[in-house]
Amino acid sequence: MQTNFLVIGSGIAGLTYALKVAQDCPDKDVIVLTKTQSDETNTKYAQGGIAGVMDLDKDSFDKHIEDTLIAGDGLCNRHTVEIVVKEGVERIKEIIAWGAQFDKEPDGDFKLGKEGGHSEFRILHHKDVTGKEMERALLSALAKQKNIQLVSHCFVLDIITQHHLGYLVTKSTPDIQCYGVYVLNLNSNKIEKIIAGKTLVATGGNGQVYRTTTNPAIATGDGVAMVYRAKGRIENMEFIQFHPTALYEAGVRGHSFLITEAVRGDGGILRNTKGEAFMKRYDERKDLAPRDIVARAIDNEMKINGTEHVYLDCRHFSKEKFTEHFPNIYDKCLSIGIDITNDMIPVAPAAHYSCGGIKTDEWGRTSIKNLYAAGECASTGLHGANRLASNSLLEAMVFAHRAYKDAVTNQNSNTSLGDGANFPDWKSAGTNAPKEMILVTQSLKELKLLMSDYVGIVRNNERLHRAMKRLDLLYEETEALYEKTAVSPQLCELRNMITVAYLIVKSAEFRHESRGLHFNTDYPGKSTLVQNIVM
Repeated sequence: MQTNFLVIGSGIAGLTYALKVAQDCPDKDVIVLTKTQSDETNTKYAQGGIAGVMDLDKDSFDKHIEDTLIAGDGLCNRHTVEIVVKEGVERIKEIIAWGAQFDKEPDGDFKLGKEGGHSEFRILHHKDVTGKEMERALLSALAKQKNIQLVSHCFVLDIITQHHLGYLVTKSTPDIQCYGVYVLNLNSNKIEKIIAGKTLVATGGNGQVYRTTTNPAIATGDGVAMVYRAKGRIENMEFIQFHPTALYEAGVRGHSFLITEAVRGDGGILRNTKGEAFMKRYDERKDLAPRDIVARAIDNEMKINGTEHVYLDCRHFSKEKFTEHFPNIYDKCLSIGIDITNDMIPVAPAAHYSCGGIKTDEWGRTSIKNLYAAGECASTGLHGANRLASNSLLEAMVFAHRAYKDAVTNQNSNTSLGDGANFPDWKSAGTNAPKEMILVTQSLKELKLLMSDYVGIVRNNERLHRAMKRLDLLYEETEALYEKTAVSPQLCELRNMITVAYLIVKSAEFRHESRGLHFNTDYPGKSTLVQNIVM
């Protein structure tokens, strides 16, 4: 298979890029790969909204920039922040033109929400399913483009580089180049080779390395792991954002239902199990402090009181207001016996977002030629040590647009598609079907447990050391299984998650300070040396 433009992932970043490339180059082929259904992405589960300075009379770019820099705790790239904030408004207008519907006031103006860390009301939303609405609009627009092939149920195994021709490739190799990917077609159960002129990695997050996460099952860090294996640069993986308010359900692990920060933006109050509104003890911004502060405060309250959750109090909301703005949350709570007009919502932090990832420049270019990255899998410099609420969808669209502009402008630098014949087919000779899937599932349980217990909201050197020792053993066992077993999505996801977990732990070990989302009790203060941890 050959294509001019290849996209891995069908979230907001991948679809935005694919749509723009296809419209600009109607005579070129675009292939979008997704490992499950086309709409099963992190984008789909984004509730709160997208931040944008839509009212210059009441808000300003400077305020949004400053809010982002404060949340990022000294590690944001200011130039990147300015790009995203200033260009983001045009990207929002584009997706509205493609059919996305955001909630409006009776007079026709957008209903703008406010979330933690924001100084003004600037969050556009579609009730409490904003990401799902944006995904719908993009897929609808994509379906009208005849030169886009959307292929579901394809698991990308590895990025093709000179390494597959027998050349020695290291992180010091100056001209590593992406020629395409090897992919496991789950419909035919065959491994295929796709040669591409330009490739975009838009594979989303890695929340599944933790026991409890707001991310769907697909968020296994595949893109970051693949690029790392291909000797691409990865940075800032220690900064894992835990959303402060995931719905707590006793005995339920894995994918946790998100209670959007917009609920607190509308006046929801966090209370401990004694009924105390505790956030005033931790930050003057109380319930609307940035997420890293709120998550650590909740974690501390849970430890002090010996509980597994705190409460989000919305009893003072009118039922009409809540059901209008948060119908999905209302229905979910009611389904498990919680009536928000009489009951407080039990909440606890859950792994939510990776601020680090594949290192890119201001055009979405990675350290590997002809390979771009956008969305949560990328590290653009916007988020620094902690992401400001509702900046992620904005970033994804801005850098998908920038990657598209660069890819189209530099098409002449594409490797000839005919060169694909030189690359070998995937070597699977000598491998057997797995005899016991328990070898994979048990290792996955161990991985999630050690990451949650040792590399969570609060860390220390001993916990990180223990985590690394256990990861070493899991790595050795999994690689041995990989060498002698036929590839499967389950085994490959486990392998990718172990790689991502290693990057998180190693980056956390390198950072001898507490900054943003990384809090190490052995280094409670901030260092005067502010640096990115690049691997």
